[in-house]
Amino acid sequence: MAGGCELPALTIGVSLGRRSYPVHIGAGLLRALGREVKPLARGLTVIVTAAPVRRLYGMAAEESLRAEGVHAEVLEVPDGEAAKTCEAFAAVVEGLLGMNAGRDALILSLGGGCVGDLAGFVASVYKRGTALVHVPTTLLAQVDSSIGGKTAINHPRAKNLLGTIYQPRLVLADTGLLRTLPPKEVGCGMAELIKYGAILHAPLLDLLEAEKEAILRLSGGLMEEVIATAVRLKAEVVERDELDDGSVSGSRSRIMLNFGHTVGHAIEASMAYREYSHGEAVAIGMVAEAKLSSALGLMSPAEAERLEELISSYGLPTRLSGDAVTPEALLSLMIHDKKAESGRMRLPLPKRLGEGTVVSPAEGAVVSAIEEVLED
Repeated sequence: MAGGCELPALTIGVSLGRRSYPVHIGAGLLRALGREVKPLARGLTVIVTAAPVRRLYGMAAEESLRAEGVHAEVLEVPDGEAAKTCEAFAAVVEGLLGMNAGRDALILSLGGGCVGDLAGFVASVYKRGTALVHVPTTLLAQVDSSIGGKTAINHPRAKNLLGTIYQPRLVLADTGLLRTLPPKEVGCGMAELIKYGAILHAPLLDLLEAEKEAILRLSGGLMEEVIATAVRLKAEVVERDELDDGSVSGSRSRIMLNFGHTVGHAIEASMAYREYSHGEAVAIGMVAEAKLSSALGLMSPAEAERLEELISSYGLPTRLSGDAVTPEALLSLMIHDKKAESGRMRLPLPKRLGEGTVVSPAEGAVVSAIEEVLED
């Protein structure tokens, strides 16, 4: 095996018939990239990555591929949300054409969630679809965005407005890469982990509370356990409701994974994707939506307070600058959310920690909840 790396026993399958794929989780997996990609690479392999990630891991990825005889080229895209624009999409397509990449090409995302979303979208539409592999380098991407097949780019009026459902062939989550993340990026991933616990699996919240210091240190075995828990939860939901088209209902439907995201995406769009990272916006969104749940008589005020305290304890924001945006402006953006039907919002909310339901609240109740997270 390339670099002498042995894949860990920790492999989680996403079972979708012909579209099934493994998610490998463990430290040092980047050295095994070439071995894992080789059976999938029929033509040119194109690594889509951002400059900061390429400086850290590009050489190791290319060397692993080269050692297995996999021919790879690299396309750099902007870092962060700037990758998820129509302009960045067009630039990647032009790059692929310039390389004479055929439909037998394999697109490999090396980076965080934004790089993965863009690369996945390109792979899903370039010449009607090419093979896709994700190598997520951030905590958020390892626990959430690299699994499940959602791809997207943004529109000024809505986050992730243009996208597809397109499954990768493989996800390789090297937990060792997380050690180079700045604290803000770790926090972004924690927001998604807290989401899983709040809406699907209360024991995860217990673990995040009890082991906070070790988790913030990215302690090896514990971190792999936490990531694996999130991946299993998401795999279970995706297997039940792959297309997220409203045809599946219940507490394990895919809409549940949007807890905190309806308000969070509106916050991001209202500030042109510049002021708050995705995880920070989702953190504020979860606080607002928990307050809405409590106001609607679902989760108790004590549970909403517990959730807010956990979010804050991981260094995530729980309040929105009062002069940044108005509740009415956020409400207008939320009506364009992909989950809305006939102009009416559909929000997944916890009815108790660890169990969710979907509601269509009155606009006044939503405005009141948003007002509660505005700073004075």
